[in-house]
Amino acid sequence: MLKSKTFMKKTRSGGVLKIVREHYLRDDITCGCEGCEECSQENPVLQLETVLQSSLCTSPHYLLPDTNVLLHQVDILEDPIIQNVIVLQTVLQEVRSRSAPVYKRIRDIINNSEKYFYTFTNEHHRDTYIEQERGETANDRNDRAIRTAAKWYNNHIKKSKNMAHLQVLLITNDRKNMEKALEEGIVAYTCEEYIKSLVANPELVDRLAAVFDEKNEIESGKLIFSEHVPLSKLQQGIKSSIYVQGTFRASRDNYLEATVWVHGDDTEHKEIIIQGLRNLNRAMHEDVVAVELLVKENWVAPSSVVLQDDEESDDIESTEEKEKILKTGVQANAKPSGKIVGIIKRNWRPYCGMLARSQIKESTRHLFTPADRRIPRIRIETRQASTLEGQRIIVAIDGWPKNSRYPNGHFVKNLGTAGDKETETEVLLLEHDVPHQPFSQAVLSFLPKMPWSITPQDMKHRINLRHLYVCSVDPPGCTDIDDALHCRELENGNLEVGVHIADVSHFIRPGTALDQESANRGTTVYLCEKRIDMVPELLSSNLCSLRSEVDRLAFSCIWEINQDAQIINTKFTKSVINSKASLTYAEAQMRIDSPTMNDEITKSLRLLNKLAKILKRRRIDNGALTLSSPEVRFHLDSETHDPIDLQTKELKETNSMVEEFMLLANISVAQKIYDEFPEYALLRKHPAPPPANYDILVKAAKSKDLEIKTDSAKALADSLDKAESLAFPYLNTLLRILATRCMMQAVYFCSGLDNDFHHYGLASPIYTHFTSPIRRYADVIVHRLLAVAVGADTTYPDLMDKHKAAEICKNINFRHKMAQYSQRSSVAFHTQLFFKTKGILNEEGYILFVRKNAIVVLIPKFGLEGTVFFEEKDKVKPNLVYNDEIPSLKVENSTFYMFDKVKVRITLDASNLQHQKIRMALVEPEIPGITPLTKSDQSNSKGEPALKKSKLDK
Repeated sequence: MLKSKTFMKKTRSGGVLKIVREHYLRDDITCGCEGCEECSQENPVLQLETVLQSSLCTSPHYLLPDTNVLLHQVDILEDPIIQNVIVLQTVLQEVRSRSAPVYKRIRDIINNSEKYFYTFTNEHHRDTYIEQERGETANDRNDRAIRTAAKWYNNHIKKSKNMAHLQVLLITNDRKNMEKALEEGIVAYTCEEYIKSLVANPELVDRLAAVFDEKNEIESGKLIFSEHVPLSKLQQGIKSSIYVQGTFRASRDNYLEATVWVHGDDTEHKEIIIQGLRNLNRAMHEDVVAVELLVKENWVAPSSVVLQDDEESDDIESTEEKEKILKTGVQANAKPSGKIVGIIKRNWRPYCGMLARSQIKESTRHLFTPADRRIPRIRIETRQASTLEGQRIIVAIDGWPKNSRYPNGHFVKNLGTAGDKETETEVLLLEHDVPHQPFSQAVLSFLPKMPWSITPQDMKHRINLRHLYVCSVDPPGCTDIDDALHCRELENGNLEVGVHIADVSHFIRPGTALDQESANRGTTVYLCEKRIDMVPELLSSNLCSLRSEVDRLAFSCIWEINQDAQIINTKFTKSVINSKASLTYAEAQMRIDSPTMNDEITKSLRLLNKLAKILKRRRIDNGALTLSSPEVRFHLDSETHDPIDLQTKELKETNSMVEEFMLLANISVAQKIYDEFPEYALLRKHPAPPPANYDILVKAAKSKDLEIKTDSAKALADSLDKAESLAFPYLNTLLRILATRCMMQAVYFCSGLDNDFHHYGLASPIYTHFTSPIRRYADVIVHRLLAVAVGADTTYPDLMDKHKAAEICKNINFRHKMAQYSQRSSVAFHTQLFFKTKGILNEEGYILFVRKNAIVVLIPKFGLEGTVFFEEKDKVKPNLVYNDEIPSLKVENSTFYMFDKVKVRITLDASNLQHQKIRMALVEPEIPGITPLTKSDQSNSKGEPALKKSKLDK
């Protein structure tokens, strides 16, 4: 049956276009019920014997939720106990248009065969399709379509004898829809009524999202916040410049202060300070907000006060007292300030954290403290408080009424005991939004069938390089080997150097579920004791990994290079290689240094090392920076995987050797894909830092009578090389660590949407990533571009779409940043585990930064950074004098400068179970009233005398 709609549309040129839309209705759409005698269906989804036991409906039943239930109660629907649910096409389409994340979660539930969720295409069924009536809103029409489908289902199942006892229950929180359903004889309940009726599963009640009635909100208490301006008025206000749109960035250190980063390049103020609870007006970290600028007389200076929210109630009087402390900033430093008037887009997500149990006995309302200090506490209702205390849990926000000090939310999931290694790893992955669920069957279905071998078809557009003496050089225990190298002498006296990269794009074809999952993950994440792969293990550790003594598909970059490391010509080709050795950096170094070894692999390594030294010298002469950051390596217990030793990573010549050829390959490929596709090349740039970023580095060097020039990368590199002190060899490393902190983040971008390609740190006019496709999705795209450029593969539409490329870049930049943060969190957690077993340690370190009331100390032995505070609660405040120009901090009679040597006491402070941290206390130089005086402090473990006091004021 065919229905059609005809309407007229006016074209830009003034003409009239007749549009006819056809809508097909069918008789063969099945109900999905297991016992149905009316429908001829092969694989029914809904079970004949249902498992849910409800006190409201004692007979077996199916659930038919409306749109709002799907949107707001998805946590309930995901619970394993909720089964046999009918999801209407009308509802699914509405959810898709209103929330992409919820839609994806619902699709995942539908695809889970153990949940028995059935999608019924009611919009194309002859008996359930309805047309919108004159004067009827789209929302009312959809509600009527849902009721029509519910009525049809109840009539339909009664036609089958063995299903006569079954019922279909409409679940809706819409009062109007509920009233009409009951009038029409449909059995309907609110989600809360139904969940509370499941007597065998009382724990589900905690997962109910609170449903707010905005109109009745005011009655329950006095207003704390002003009403948010409606979205339509916000958009008008932004257009007419009454309001400014930007992204809200909460502060980790001060819950009463935030910054809004203004959108658009032509805005007068890029950053607006928001100070005070009422001005923050319920905005949360990463929300897109509308801001009204305050008059200039009311602008404030950023506060240097650390304020944590530790209130127990909605009483905001103490908060108002704290707000007065913020006003002490110097007015001369005042910056553009404003207040939040509305939320354009919420960026709520499920939050990990811990329950702060209410002091009121028998109370079911408790405050949840998120692990992320930028997120306010959330009030939840739960009857499991005694069970959840001391556990890491996930909570979702339902809303933030204007009469509530905190947002309201609901319990979602218990992750496990706080401090437990598996639990804490799960928390850091969730908090940094690292996709880490097992690969789905849909993804795994695109993997090659085993046993796998290279076929004649695979050899098309590919050359055989199995005869070459190729080897890989990697860290110990590396199984995802992306790259391998070879070098041999040519008859003309030049050298042939090859960088061979795993041909991941051969296995990951565009548009497949495997490709989409890899694109979403963006990067492999390396934690201290585990790896979260970007691609399934069959590829990462086997078929793509360039292991020794097996044939592997590769993408090779081969240069002819003279003895002075000048490139004569470059060739890119897909290939087959057979690596002759998988070496660690130490093993490769041993071969190079050994006078007795002279095999082909060793000769190749020596030639590569010789060339690498020339390439590195040339790069540095061109202005490339050699920076430093203290990286640590944990030695883990083989059984418990607890850290038993902690040391900084030692870099060998071979680390630099591999790095030089990877850089050379990346630059060569970047130039090739840009020459071929100037509009679509995926490149990587590193912007030059703003001059102000270097202030701290220049001041610190000056305090040690050294000059650091920052006019260019070359000037910075040269002055860092000259900044040596014979009496203080570690000073140069400290300066390089500090210089690293001044740098901007390197980012991926599409060449057709940017003009600045320069990579500041490498002093290269163009750069990309080609050498690690097993662990970086950017490299997979670059491989595809290069394959098309050399005629080894065909293109596809998205590859030549610069806006699609920009979307990919945005995601991989985000994933790369989150991977770095999660790696740091993993190191921090394992460092805490290490010091938990060590008790109290006294160690030497260097002052990295000087603050107004503290010094930041680096312990080179552990690559550990910590803060020594000189002001503590319930202790007499010492006399502190801070000098920003030098920079220095005078504490009583001792003055501390950046890079001064100190000795600190390291302990683990576990008083806050959720935010355990390494504490540092000053041991030497001694300051009366601050330094704890014990015998062990008078000398170090070797019995050496104490360090002499820091520079005393004369």
